[in-house]
Amino acid sequence: MAAALLAQIVQQPGANRPWQISSAGTWAIPDLPAMSLSQKVMSQKGIDLSSHRSRRLTAELMKAADVILAMTQYQVEAIRAEFPEVADKTLLISQLIGQAFDIDDPIMGTEEDYRRCADDLAEILTAGYNRLEDLMRRT
Repeated sequence: MAAALLAQIVQQPGANRPWQISSAGTWAIPDLPAMSLSQKVMSQKGIDLSSHRSRRLTAELMKAADVILAMTQYQVEAIRAEFPEVADKTLLISQLIGQAFDIDDPIMGTEEDYRRCADDLAEILTAGYNRLEDLMRRT
């Protein structure tokens, strides 16, 4: 959901950047579609996730990334442990707004859990967009 929301933000007038935004999971099972509740909630925001397929983090993806955003501190630590060469460009999404808190994965939750997660992500990515631009300029 975060990658799709960020892609939507980047496409807004005045915010267009030639960024490649992608999603991968630290423990993802490859080639699964987005959860049905993710698709439903994002569809209500005008975002189609029907073509999304999960993939795992790989060394190639990590090396190619300019900034790596994770939802939880545990994910940040796992990424830094497995890919120490990207430690300095890996951060919590919440750090975009000057804070450090986890955003829990709503998997196996209710539609409201997915909606709350999507709303939280949208709020953070919108408010933290300028910080993300600064991080991208440094690469």
